[in-house]
Amino acid sequence: MNDENTINELIAEIESENKKLGLWNQIKEDFSVPKLNDPALNSTIELFFNYPGVWAIINHRIAHRLYKKGFKLISRVIMGLTQFFCHMDIHPAATIGRRVFIDHGIGVVIGETTIIENDVLIYQGVTLGGVSLNKGKRHPTIRANSVIGSGAKVLGNITVGKNGKIGANSVVICDVPKNSTAVGVPAKVIKRDCKNERLNHSDLPDINKEMFEYLLKRVAILEHALKDHEGIDLTNEDHDLECIYKKFIGAMNSIEKE
Repeated sequence: MNDENTINELIAEIESENKKLGLWNQIKEDFSVPKLNDPALNSTIELFFNYPGVWAIINHRIAHRLYKKGFKLISRVIMGLTQFFCHMDIHPAATIGRRVFIDHGIGVVIGETTIIENDVLIYQGVTLGGVSLNKGKRHPTIRANSVIGSGAKVLGNITVGKNGKIGANSVVICDVPKNSTAVGVPAKVIKRDCKNERLNHSDLPDINKEMFEYLLKRVAILEHALKDHEGIDLTNEDHDLECIYKKFIGAMNSIEKE
């Protein structure tokens, strides 16, 4: 997917589809997207006052067309005002397909060479950023029907495949296959072939907890091995560790009370 010809073909396909639909029809479509993605929406009036993500996308539609026609300064000004009012930083050169929904949206950053296909859902605090100073493709490609969880960072010229799901606060620095779920820092694929599953964060594993459990069990096995096979007495060390552990628990309890 990082092949230049493939990327150019994908951009051309998205641009062609957007152009056929027309700006006005695309804006009307953008206004209809929250009704499909947000159960909190109760009336059309709310779209004008409570959905900065919708306005950011609509302003980008206008700025992107101006940018493509060579009016780069005007397009940057439009997105600069959008950043001020909507608290999102979207480069006008970014390629964004149809029915892309930014839910809540505060803190979202979308870089210059980012490509977002149709029907992508992006939550607040997401960064689709670059890790290179090169002028070429340096931002992510998000394929159709993907979901990017709150606070996730997708960095570099990588691809999140179709129906991909990125857990909240994950840092993605490698390609994510289609129909897969990735979580963690750095993100690892924990589910594959989950095309029809929704991104339910309550079902995602706690990777740090599982790693600590593994380390604790590994340490316990090593301690037993030392006692049984080497005859080493660790009683004093156990007492010291228990004191350190109690101090740690006490510190955590004091923080919670504050």
